Amino acid sequence: MYSEASASPRADESAVNAKDADASTRDRVLRTVLEHGPITAAELGRRLGFTPAAVRRHLDRLESDALIGVKDVPQQRAKAGRPARHYVVNPAAQVRLGNENGRLAADAVAMLRELGGEDAVKEFARRRAAEQEERYHERVQAAPAGAERAEALASALADDDYVAFTRVVDVSTGTHAMRSLQLCQAHCPVVDVAREVPEICEAEAEMFARLLDVDVRRLATLAAGGHVCTTHIPLGRDAESVVPEKRTRITISKKQERTR
Repeated sequence: MYSEASASPRADESAVNAKDADASTRDRVLRTVLEHGPITAAELGRRLGFTPAAVRRHLDRLESDALIGVKDVPQQRAKAGRPARHYVVNPAAQVRLGNENGRLAADAVAMLRELGGEDAVKEFARRRAAEQEERYHERVQAAPAGAERAEALASALADDDYVAFTRVVDVSTGTHAMRSLQLCQAHCPVVDVAREVPEICEAEAEMFARLLDVDVRRLATLAAGGHVCTTHIPLGRDAESVVPEKRTRITISKKQERTR
């Protein structure tokens, strides 16, 4: 005989399992936006194997929760119809993805500034970068100079939860192609501290330059409001030591370069 009392717990359990599965899937979508953004819904669907309707449902929920937003991306060619929406993570997503202790660390640094002054804060940033450099040095220096060394640095950063990767950038000058890399960090475990102590980002960029033995240039940081920390790494003209593309290839024409 049918028993409402016995059926109800099973129904509740199924509902909880479905909710958990939905949240887990949404976290996969969020992390994919984090690692590959700016990214379109179509590209998300291809990477995750989701139907357009499923992707749209999760994107709408993440957008309504203010975890992702839409970024204007220049189109290479004019296309008929509405331009595709490109999604990036918002600062709130950094907390959800692993900065739970960031506020505590930021408060500790604020107290360090109060007790020891700016010199103490700068020394903290310098020592932190020096410790990272010491850990990364052997791994990065073992790779050939150029793109492969930058990939080794990205891999070391990724192991420290920075979600780091590289992007190849080709700038056409007519007769030559100037090739460079962008070292991207889509997540920063110390972003809350870096917002209070910009010297952390400065010391980190200087550490990158020493490890790679090139002059690098910081283009954007999460701490300053960017959706990803981006560091420009020059490779030279017609560089041949470029590893196979692992993420997104960005091609910038000479005309676009002048208007940036």
